[in-house]
Amino acid sequence: MYRVRPVHDLSTWTLDQLQTFVSGARGPQLETARVAAQGQAYNACHPQEARRQWAKLSLLANRRMLAHAGGEPVRVLQQDFTLRMWVIDGLGPDDTDPDWSPEALASDTLDALILTPSRAAGLAQDWNDLPVEQIRTLRRHKNLTAHLESLVSYLPPGPVREQLVTWTATRPLLP
Repeated sequence: MYRVRPVHDLSTWTLDQLQTFVSGARGPQLETARVAAQGQAYNACHPQEARRQWAKLSLLANRRMLAHAGGEPVRVLQQDFTLRMWVIDGLGPDDTDPDWSPEALASDTLDALILTPSRAAGLAQDWNDLPVEQIRTLRRHKNLTAHLESLVSYLPPGPVREQLVTWTATRPLLP
């Protein structure tokens, strides 16, 4: 009989230990590593640069879930966007690193959306009558835009900022 060996408490591991683990992890192990690294990033006892390194490792584990079919693309993107926004808000933006750049996060967010705000708002008017897959699409858009209210305050005036402001007004209309 095959048994899965349980993973030890990763929250006690060093950054180097967890990085090594992530490089060979698959499926649920990646999610466990993502959560452990994110927990360390949130830990205010760590210096700011260490918290960014932990956040970067959490992003790596999250992104590897797609490569190993252990994660749903929308869920992975939502987790990515949420953590990146948290770092920008909590530790400050860094335009030299695309993970911590508000402009890069804005661009990545818009790239992930398949509907326009006006199309999403139009569909949302009678969402109860829509096929399940269209309702799921609207929910995905709502989830992928959860961070926009915070993000727009970091962006200079311009077309990208205006698109995101439109999405912040559209988001409450979505199921």
